[in-house]
Formats: sequence, structure tokens, C-alpha cells
Amino acid sequence: MIYPTLDQLSKEGKYDRYTVTIAAAKGARMVTEEYVAERERAEQMVSRKETDKSLCALIEPELRDEKAVRTAVHRMYRGEFVIGPKPEKAEGEEDACLQEGSEQPLEEQEPAAEETEA
Repeated sequence: MIYPTLDQLSKEGKYDRYTVTIAAAKGARMVTEEYVAERERAEQMVSRKETDKSLCALIEPELRDEKAVRTAVHRMYRGEFVIGPKPEKAEGEEDACLQEGSEQPLEEQEPAAEETEA
């Protein structure tokens, strides 16, 4: 991997290589799921004759033409995927999770469930 560098992805040493690798793998899985969903939608449109475009033209070029890991790494660099701490760490789980499109850790995004009890 040449660009972006590991230092750029790890926020100048904030995360170790293992965390960045796990985040990239999870991001690649998310990108692959996004591609599968777009392809299914495009296939349905073509089968119902809703469009005269080809199947390839209906799928986003980034998802269609690039490898999932490369797309995930670039999204991490652009800030679309963010590494954040897990809310609860069970034994044997990773220390970080990947979040989509946010600069805040997961704990700050979701409201606490305990506040609803009176």
C-alpha cells in the first residue's frame, strides 16, 4: 500500500497496524455489501425493463471498478469510515470498530439506554 500511508490512516500513531487492518477489512465487507445491494437493484431494474441502460452503467463506478479493500482504505482516508472505540468490549473482541461517516466515537453517537428509566 503506497497511498494513503499507514501513518496517515492511523492518524499519526493514534491506532496501531492491527486496528487499521481490522478496520480496513470491516470497511471492505461494508463496501462489498453495498455493491451486492446496488447490483441486485440494477438487475431488478433491467429485468423489469425500467431502463435501457446496461447493468454496468447502473452500478456506481467506485464499487464496480475498484477492489473493495482499496475503496475502504480510501474512504477511511477521506473520513467516510472512521475508527472508534467499541461501546462494550467482550473478551476476545477487537478494541475498535468501524463507523460510517462520522468523526465521533460510537459511544457519543448513540443515546444511553439507562436514561430512559425513571
